[in-house]
Amino acid sequence: MGRAGKALRHALEAHDISQNRLAITLGIDRSKVFRWFHEKTDPTAETVADIVKALNAIDSTAAESFIKLYLGDLLRDREGE
Repeated sequence: MGRAGKALRHALEAHDISQNRLAITLGIDRSKVFRWFHEKTDPTAETVADIVKALNAIDSTAAESFIKLYLGDLLRDREGE
């Protein structure tokens, strides 16, 4: 566990977005966001896409930060092609 949670925590903290605001935007209970944020559970791949969409609706730079942190190695590998 952890990569998504770490990326989410950093993006929310860096862009001053509350867990509650993200939960409301996603239309889910805040306890789910809390569990991801504290690396208790990992979101599914489909949910990661929903997180990106929700972050983009709140603050597009937060969405970009989350993507870069979550997919960082993959993005760097692709840039090297």
